[in-house]
Amino acid sequence: MPKQRHIANVLVADDEFDFRMILQSFLESEGHTVTTAEDGADAINKLQEKPFDLVLLDIRMPRVDGIEVLQFIKQQYIDTQVIILTAVNDVRIAVECMHLGAFHFLTKPYSVDELQSLVNRALEKRQMSIELKVMKTTISRLTQSSQLIGQSSEFQKVLELAGKVAPSDSTVLLEGASGTGKEVFANFIYKNSPRAEKPFVALNCASIPDTLIESELFGHEKGAFTDASAMRQGLVEIANGGTLFLDEIGEISSVFQPKLLRFIQLGEYRRVGGNKTLKSDVRIISATNKNLFNEVKEGHFREDLLYRLNVITIHLPSMMERKDDIPLLAQSILERKNKLREKKELHPDALLALTEYRWPGNIRELENVLERAIILSTDNFIRPKDLLLPQQMHSLHSSTGNGNQKIGSAMSLNELEKEHIASVLVNTKWNKNLATKILGISLKTLYTKIHQYNLKEE
Repeated sequence: MPKQRHIANVLVADDEFDFRMILQSFLESEGHTVTTAEDGADAINKLQEKPFDLVLLDIRMPRVDGIEVLQFIKQQYIDTQVIILTAVNDVRIAVECMHLGAFHFLTKPYSVDELQSLVNRALEKRQMSIELKVMKTTISRLTQSSQLIGQSSEFQKVLELAGKVAPSDSTVLLEGASGTGKEVFANFIYKNSPRAEKPFVALNCASIPDTLIESELFGHEKGAFTDASAMRQGLVEIANGGTLFLDEIGEISSVFQPKLLRFIQLGEYRRVGGNKTLKSDVRIISATNKNLFNEVKEGHFREDLLYRLNVITIHLPSMMERKDDIPLLAQSILERKNKLREKKELHPDALLALTEYRWPGNIRELENVLERAIILSTDNFIRPKDLLLPQQMHSLHSSTGNGNQKIGSAMSLNELEKEHIASVLVNTKWNKNLATKILGISLKTLYTKIHQYNLKEE
């Protein structure tokens, strides 16, 4: 099977016009997009205008030589690969270039086959480096389902809209309660977009302290703050050419919102502690379980940022809006979880219990409930007693058959939420990590709710 060819943005920097034209013609015949620079200063200017995957760089150039350009590239654009092309056959210069981070040192004259092989290898190295960084940001998602499962009319409407949006480059805002599958939909849009071969990088904005989110997204320079012992790339740089998914976007601070807005508008950013303006081309998909229009009215979210984020808005239905899909979702989750354990099936009574429960934590809660049930069940069937749902569930299926009298009563949503969170905390013996999984919320949100409702462990 032939190796996959990586089509790239290439910068050719050489002071010889004829040589630049020959390289440009060759690289464009290979499918690459080529920009040329006539000297080192011109090369640095071109590098600051847009990102490049590969630079073919001459050593001896007027104004700024190739060594200085190489140093600039490796200080500012870590993943950009550099092949040094020179007529000077000097081992000391070659060693210095490799020490500074050049991919290879090639002495003129050289064959076309030799150059082609080097270009392909350099681009493969860059691709592997990017994939490794992306993998580090996605390991937590590997255990989650990436399938979109459902036959209900509400679900099919949303899926159809996501399919129409995917081929465009517009920003997308996914709205929906916690656990409705917003990241799964973001993955679906990404995989059906023209950027599917480029990185998909996700960030949960609620999991990063306000003081660190800028560094996480835009990176930081060495010495920018106490723990910044080395320069670090941000997620927007790693995701260049691909898709950036910002989950729980409503949690970002008002201080950082103008910087995010500028990046969305211009594709420009600066690393924390840096003074160089960098560029990155990413498609942004964001998600929230808040009503951002209400957040704007209350002064917590910028209106201009919201309009940049919600060019297309997709509202994901809750489990209660697509109850017909619960058997399909449950079966899919069981098939996935059963791969590593003895196969378990849902008893009809357990399936009935699942379809009648109100699922405040939506799909995420269903997944957690079934994973526990697989462990707790004593035979090949998962029964109602194995589900270990919160008290509302047990009341709903009590032997009296009266159901939970609070559901549908005159209680406010806040009162019902308070009771539910309190019940989950009691049932989990105030194990907050387990409670967040059941509720389908972040630890930060749980602490906020505990403080809001003045809940105390007895």
